[in-house]
Amino acid sequence: MAVYTDITDEELSGLLADFDLGAPLSLKGVAEGVENSNFLLETEAGRYFLTVYERRVRPQDLPFFLELLRWIAGRGYPSATPIPDREGRILKTVRGKPCAIVSFLSGLAVRRPNAAHCREAGAGLAQLHLAAEGFAMSRANDLGQAAWAPMFAELTEAAENLKPGLAATISSDLELLADQWPKGLPEGVIHADFFPDNVFFKQGKFAGAIDFYFACVDALAYDVAVALNAWCFEADGSFNITSARQLVAGYEGVRKLSDDERAALPILAHGAAMRFFLTRLHDWGATPAGALVRPKDPLEYERKLAVHRSAPDLVLF
Repeated sequence: MAVYTDITDEELSGLLADFDLGAPLSLKGVAEGVENSNFLLETEAGRYFLTVYERRVRPQDLPFFLELLRWIAGRGYPSATPIPDREGRILKTVRGKPCAIVSFLSGLAVRRPNAAHCREAGAGLAQLHLAAEGFAMSRANDLGQAAWAPMFAELTEAAENLKPGLAATISSDLELLADQWPKGLPEGVIHADFFPDNVFFKQGKFAGAIDFYFACVDALAYDVAVALNAWCFEADGSFNITSARQLVAGYEGVRKLSDDERAALPILAHGAAMRFFLTRLHDWGATPAGALVRPKDPLEYERKLAVHRSAPDLVLF
């Protein structure tokens, strides 16, 4: 359960005193995610989510994340919408940490997505890219390609301890990515964490997305590459080309990829696998003591890196 900050009844009542949400009825920790403390909140007015921001989330980035949610919701995109207090503020504080209350988004995430789910997810991702057009605020991708080599410099020993010889392999990958990373692709706001546990379905249809706390401005095709890694690998580590084709087809049913974007997908997918390998490797040894959370296995993404390394044109189908 991703809860690093406990909230007392008194603290919750004090927070809700600024809102027109009525009295609290229950507050339950949510067993998802590893970045923040998440709670399902029920009040006399209905159901909401309360997030207390921890770890990688920088306070100066929170206005971008929350205003983005408000922007895309205003354009009809199904996502959790920040709830303002009586003075219109959506960023609050509890126990000295920033927090926000957002609307409850109904639907279910799928643990083992099939090709049909992948097509729906691709369409939902493209809808997000279009809904975010015109958003005035900007945030750089601080976990983008330029950050990977500096990040790994502090993790070489951890990589070697994870698997002998891995440090040299990752270093070689990083050199290749730096040399071949594409430039000049269409950019916009991307989700950057469009994983199955962040996407909801109803009766097999895309119903919304959550967890926008890595959102930033970057190449739109990089977001597609993140999704290909997240949705189209099987439990045995094989890449499901059928699911990948469906994800891209769903995306292109809403927003057409350019020839340059399509050609860049293999190196973008390799890089996206590197990004999640590195952050998982960092978290593997950095989860706070006492946190009720299980860090995600970096070896899952090490295996995906190996696939991209051995078949560099794989995601061209």
